[in-house]
Amino acid sequence: MNSRFFYVRIYRWNPYLSLKPWFNIFPLNINDVNHLMVLDLLFFIKNNYDSTITFRRSCREGICGSCSMNINGINALACLKSFDCKFSQFLTIYPLPHMLVLKDLVCDLTNFYNQYRLIKPWLIQKKNNSKNWENLQSKLDRFSLDGLYECILCACCSASCPSYWWNYDKYLGPAILLQTYKWLIDSRDSAQKERLIFLSNSIRISKCHGITNCTKVCPKNLNPAQIINFLKYFSKINN
Repeated sequence: MNSRFFYVRIYRWNPYLSLKPWFNIFPLNINDVNHLMVLDLLFFIKNNYDSTITFRRSCREGICGSCSMNINGINALACLKSFDCKFSQFLTIYPLPHMLVLKDLVCDLTNFYNQYRLIKPWLIQKKNNSKNWENLQSKLDRFSLDGLYECILCACCSASCPSYWWNYDKYLGPAILLQTYKWLIDSRDSAQKERLIFLSNSIRISKCHGITNCTKVCPKNLNPAQIINFLKYFSKINN
């Protein structure tokens, strides 16, 4: 069988080297790597070409969100993203855009998770908890959380949002706002008023301009842009 090659370009940067960011280009035999996911390609390169390449990964099943990166210009999970060599001879892999890079494809998500902590991502109860009691939820109330609980906080959507790029210190971004809405409408939560007061700072929501980049890149096919519109409506009618 004739050998055919395609080329993987990987963004590299090492804080311990006095070098500007650079690309490593790896020519791969299609017969060796055909029908692999991008994460498999990275492992293949790391194991066979350059063991110093750094990237995050964990579950390998699109559940943890660890392997989010920019693949051929689109934010995605490397473990779910396939690459067909028939349609392109080049594959370019960057870290998530406009995030502080720690090394190679690994970004610093400290600000992202600090914002997640701000929204108090847990059920807040005001009932007397001195006795054991079940916090029941109807099937209809549970159904209202579909399209929200599936978010794995991979940050693909937030890293695709220009408003978040320039206002990451004020604007919460699509991922965190989607999570906010989930806790806001959960029938088991008793702190809707407090959550709406938190959102009353308009910058936390209003920086969204509805370009829907977030919805286009979500690996779970969720719709953060629509959820942000719902939050704007909730915030407006409660002010």
